[in-house]
Amino acid sequence: MSKTIIKIENIVTKFGKKTIHDKISLEIKEGEIYGILGGSGSGKTTLLREIIMLQKFKSGKIEVLGEDIKKASNDRIVELRKNWSVLFQFGALYSSLNVLENVSIPLVEYTNLPKELIEDIALSKLKMSGLKKEATYLFPSELSGGMKKRVALARALAMDPKILFLDEPTSGLDPVGAENFDRLIKELAALLKLTVVIVTHDLHTIEHVLDRFCILFDKKILFNGTLKEAKKEKHYAIREFLKLN
Repeated sequence: MSKTIIKIENIVTKFGKKTIHDKISLEIKEGEIYGILGGSGSGKTTLLREIIMLQKFKSGKIEVLGEDIKKASNDRIVELRKNWSVLFQFGALYSSLNVLENVSIPLVEYTNLPKELIEDIALSKLKMSGLKKEATYLFPSELSGGMKKRVALARALAMDPKILFLDEPTSGLDPVGAENFDRLIKELAALLKLTVVIVTHDLHTIEHVLDRFCILFDKKILFNGTLKEAKKEKHYAIREFLKLN
């Protein structure tokens, strides 16, 4: 049985008087591809931001790699963050840097490796992410949407993370590009033994990539399990969200 790598217990999130999460709990196992699903405004990205310590929650507990993130010291937080990477929805590439420089940023910032080795690692991650060699020295403005996603993915993999967080990774891609990106994520997760957490509403991703997922609805977790299990559920919101007849 895989061990729990992320544990969320009774999380309450409030923005002013508005409650976003009302005592939600879930566990994510090591090595699985787990989805956080829900309609617009359900708190999907908010939950992801809380896990990666970009946003505070009102009460409850989140453990990542066995560490209570609310109690962790600043030094421990710095060390913890080296274990994960995030691919944000729009890639968040630096427009003034070329592809190779963008992917090299984490290595320049967090290691003392020589420049030649950093470039070699960055090139290997770009190759792994399926980007063609001739794109290495292009700038983000010269890239297609799909190419930007692959560069952002290569950068996210630069430090060999244990956990990869993806926020709407196929957003803005055409159907073929989205399917190719889904396939790449699944292949890399298996190859690199990654735990992957994906915020998504893409039905192809849900059906072909995720091992398990939760659906956030009305401040709670409405469902938590596999697609096979979800198809047996009768709740209208589950069936509507997953386009089940």
